[in-house]
Amino acid sequence: MLKPTSPFSMSLKDAFQRRRAVALGVVLLVLVAMGWFAVTDSTHLAHEPLLTGGDYLGAAICHRITSHSLMINGRQFPLCARCTGMYLGVALAFGALLLAGRTRRTDLPPLPILLTLVGFIGIMGLDGLNSYSHFFPNFPHVYEPQNWLRLVTGVGAGLAMGLLIFPALMQTLWREVNGRPIIESARELLGMVLLAGMAVLLVLSNQPTLLYVLALVSVAGVLLIVTSINAVLLLMLFKRDGFAVRWQETAVPLLVSFGLTIIELGTITLLRFNFTGTITGFPGLS
Repeated sequence: MLKPTSPFSMSLKDAFQRRRAVALGVVLLVLVAMGWFAVTDSTHLAHEPLLTGGDYLGAAICHRITSHSLMINGRQFPLCARCTGMYLGVALAFGALLLAGRTRRTDLPPLPILLTLVGFIGIMGLDGLNSYSHFFPNFPHVYEPQNWLRLVTGVGAGLAMGLLIFPALMQTLWREVNGRPIIESARELLGMVLLAGMAVLLVLSNQPTLLYVLALVSVAGVLLIVTSINAVLLLMLFKRDGFAVRWQETAVPLLVSFGLTIIELGTITLLRFNFTGTITGFPGLS
């Protein structure tokens, strides 16, 4: 006699298979991108369409000062080193939480973890202030700014941003949630930090194919967090928060929020270009 299968176990199995398919899709996309880059003449990077699009998106939220930016074969990243780290951290946090099936968790982490995340943001702020002081020779500063420090402190702040924005988005989208913290233990936080650390090491490896992929992931992080904030605000404004039961029902609000994100970022970049004449740095700053 066959033992009846529990619907709950079936749903868990389906969820696992979906996450595995997503992970495989991401890996294949990365491999395709790296393969394409490997056979492309690196001298054409200056006009590579994906990176150029990233430049225009990045200009809306990043100063893009050349001396504060990482390079791919002499070609500037779409974002400065700090923003590259920050939005790479956001993308990693969102990706890890999605693959771990945390989409119904809506509570913030426990207080010790929350304070640690706030500390990550504070460390980035202190490094940013020290870096900013170098624009004024007479201002005191503690140490010489370095792009690798900007990258590392940015990644920490990006993880914190992702772990705070993600549960807010999930709470706004779903009708039924389980209310558990998005991460529950120091061990889970350590796993996120190790993941971010691996990403930092890959960036610092200075391998062009890896840099190309990670530069695009950081741009994706910009789109992720701005789209998420737009979705939260729009759903609350129109009193549609907590409406979705299935992922299919989130498509329209998320697509509308994504479209609004493109319009917002494009408008800011256009205004910046009209006022400064450039989307790279600012007049007088290099």
